[in-house]
Amino acid sequence: MSENGQQHRYLAELAGRFPTIASAASEIIRIEAVLRLPKGTEHFMSDLHGENEAFIHILNNASGYIREKIDTVFEGELTAAERADLATLIYYPEKKLPALKAAQADLTGWYQRTLMRLITLCRFVSSKHTRAHVRACLPQSCAYVLDELLHAHFEDHNKKLYYETIVDSIIAYGRADAYILRFCELIKRLAVDRLHIVGDLFDRGPRPDRIMERLIEHHDVDIQWGNHDVVWMGAAAGSPVCVLTVLKTTLAYNNTDTLEHGYGIALRELDHLAQEVYSGSDVSRWMPKTDGRRPASAESLRRAAQMHKAVTVMMLKVEAEVIARNPDFQMQGRDYINRIDFKNGTVVCGGAVYPLLDNDFPTVDPADPAALTEREREVLRDLVRGFRHSKLLQRHVQFLYSAGSVYKVTNGNLLYHGAVPMTGDGEFAEEVFEGRKYAGRALFDYCDRRARQGYFAPEGSPERTAGQDFLWYLWCGRLSPIYGRSAMTTFERLYIADEATHREIKNPYYRLIGKAETAEKILREFGLEGEGAHIINGHVPVRAVEGESPVKGGGKLIVIDGGFCRAYHEKTGIAGYTLVYNSRGLTLRTHQPFESAEKAVSEDEDISSSSEYIYTTPRRLLVADTDEGREKRDLIEDLKLLVRAYRTGELRENL
Repeated sequence: MSENGQQHRYLAELAGRFPTIASAASEIIRIEAVLRLPKGTEHFMSDLHGENEAFIHILNNASGYIREKIDTVFEGELTAAERADLATLIYYPEKKLPALKAAQADLTGWYQRTLMRLITLCRFVSSKHTRAHVRACLPQSCAYVLDELLHAHFEDHNKKLYYETIVDSIIAYGRADAYILRFCELIKRLAVDRLHIVGDLFDRGPRPDRIMERLIEHHDVDIQWGNHDVVWMGAAAGSPVCVLTVLKTTLAYNNTDTLEHGYGIALRELDHLAQEVYSGSDVSRWMPKTDGRRPASAESLRRAAQMHKAVTVMMLKVEAEVIARNPDFQMQGRDYINRIDFKNGTVVCGGAVYPLLDNDFPTVDPADPAALTEREREVLRDLVRGFRHSKLLQRHVQFLYSAGSVYKVTNGNLLYHGAVPMTGDGEFAEEVFEGRKYAGRALFDYCDRRARQGYFAPEGSPERTAGQDFLWYLWCGRLSPIYGRSAMTTFERLYIADEATHREIKNPYYRLIGKAETAEKILREFGLEGEGAHIINGHVPVRAVEGESPVKGGGKLIVIDGGFCRAYHEKTGIAGYTLVYNSRGLTLRTHQPFESAEKAVSEDEDISSSSEYIYTTPRRLLVADTDEGREKRDLIEDLKLLVRAYRTGELRENL
């Protein structure tokens, strides 16, 4: 079809939405007005690592934004305690509302005051949105009433009685609770327009499954995969090596609730195997890490340690198979199960021989070390089946694929979790896969494609197996842009005393990003440049307690891994970051540790957060300055062509 023919066909399709000159012109007027609104607020977070309660609280308080607005609007009107009650009500309306109601002597009066306060606050946070956008956020069941109240002018004496009657009727007909809940949810919905998660939702913390559920419910979210995410994606796809890797990390942190209660994946057969094989073994090196939130008996910890050891040995065997069939991974020499001298209790690592800290391998045949026993094969089949048949896990991983990617370019920012692999002299490092060289953005695009192949290629196909192996490579590979280190030294830390072997050497990227020219080089590689372009990076916790700054590359790169996971709090000295990008620029919010949602509800405990301006725009950013704005301007040009087609008779109006 010719270019003119394609344009005519497109305009004919557009005419179905805008059948007249008047309707097309009205849409142009509407879009031009929207383009002049302030840019929406974006929040960036990373490395949540299963810390569901802290994440959900930060989601509820919009990283401190809601409390700030409550203080701005009501500081002279409400006491500090009343403002704290109102904030907690908004964060946890279903939990806080019953307690607040029970404390009231005059419930009707409290309903009236609370509804009016929520209406006032909601109007304040919705001020930069169009009325149409706010209306679209309202639940259909009560949209008319909420819309009327939100856009009411209570100072208008002609309508004062009308509005008061609406509020009184809501209370009289027993709908006050429902409307309070709706206003609380609307305030949270309008506070943040878009959420970006820059990797590592899984592992370590208690319930990543609950984080995933909240993200699926979120109105606008995207995810850049972290290495802890891709290995779960591989496990859900049915990769044995990824299943065993996930289980090893889960058992190392005694976090079986995620698997058993969250995803319904039974560990019974694994437990039986561990009891059969390791009941008499010293498993002190395999004891799980605990942080006090999940009380466990000595017996349950010992059983977890036995399973941890059983899974690790199986994992070492399967890793050897994956390494052997993927020479492209350049991981030869890391198939440690094949490099052990079982008679002498030593292992070859990096060309040197080391004594093993644990030489108890009852399931290993020294003549064929990588071979699984029949019992191990049975258990592994059962575990893979559990991951494949978990409906909730499949729902979560499908969402990770649909909302996620290795990287994202959005509104002048480049988002990725790990690193852009580089050489020591600052060039993009090349990796050879399937006979072709990849570096920089091309490597990222290739990794994204291979990651999808592991889940979506036909069942039983070589492509699916290769893709699943690649998901494991992304977890721990030398030039994986999601991992960014020389090796995952799991074996060394468990089996070798010499700490020099434990080092996971960071890619030169991490040394080079201190320079502005490196950040600018990376931005250009991904099609970005100019004062407002920034890299937003996760993966490596910022040691704020030691004075390390999250801002690098001459202000062009911001690392937003602030140690959200409780296991990292001591290392970072803080409990995570949220990067906020609004019409005024970039602000980094630093969070302090969060105790529990229960204490937040009962004692109005909030997360303490401080703010630091990272970048201030030369002028206030508008919708016109965003990716959405560019799309809207393109639509305006198309609508102008449609109007011209109507006027020239090329298309007829449907009057």
